[in-house]
Amino acid sequence: MRTIIRVLVNAFALWLTTLIVGGPGDHGMWIIPLQNDNAGKMLTLVLVALVFGLVNGTLGKVVRFVSIPLYILTLGLFGLIVNGIMIAVVAWLSQLAGFGLGVGGFWWGVLGAIVLSILSGILNGLLGTRKRPRENR
Repeated sequence: MRTIIRVLVNAFALWLTTLIVGGPGDHGMWIIPLQNDNAGKMLTLVLVALVFGLVNGTLGKVVRFVSIPLYILTLGLFGLIVNGIMIAVVAWLSQLAGFGLGVGGFWWGVLGAIVLSILSGILNGLLGTRKRPRENR
């Protein structure tokens, strides 16, 4: 149940991110819906959140492990670049399917990743949907 709530929270955070980072034309981030109605847009957001979770859980872990020296050299700032890469991969995968996330460029993806992580952290903190449940000791 916690996983479903986290996907929905991330989908909502993704929607907010596209509103904040979205720009005119091919600038920023935008959603390419399955259908042009509200249900199609919501389904697209949930599917993109699922794809983002899968990419971040698989490819993201590999990229983060390989780039440990760069994390150390940049005192963790390289994480912003890695998150931008993950956004770009999600946008590429979802556009192959004909719907999903559109990103106007790499730096828009980095900005979107920053905004998305802040919003997801705030929303997950407010709702109490952390990654690991607190164990009673």
